[in-house]
Amino acid sequence: MLKHILFIEDEPDIQLIVMASLQNFGGYEVLACSCGEEALQKATGFKADLILLDVMMPVMDGPTTLSKLRQLSHYAKLPAVFMTAKIQPNEVAELLGFGAAEVIAKPFDPLLLSAKLKKIYEDYHIDKL
Repeated sequence: MLKHILFIEDEPDIQLIVMASLQNFGGYEVLACSCGEEALQKATGFKADLILLDVMMPVMDGPTTLSKLRQLSHYAKLPAVFMTAKIQPNEVAELLGFGAAEVIAKPFDPLLLSAKLKKIYEDYHIDKL
């Protein structure tokens, strides 16, 4: 069951909107990190069920962050969802190739985000059975 989300986003405004959406509409416990380095430092103390992360971040981008998170045993097989404004088919295919379960386009509907992540989580686990 989806209860805990590791969320990595460098834009404070987007971080606030996503946090409010996930907590208020989904009832999820969310660990928000502003960069990949922070996520790597805090991830081991947080047992996430799903990773939600931005693609374009300074210093360490989303794909690199995901790759490093995958080296942590708990995060090795968790579903990961990228959020990005770059949604051309070739860009989405590339992100899925990094091991993401899905790509969510920015801008997104905050009212629907929690339900979308729940569906992605459930579909991911059905596919892995």
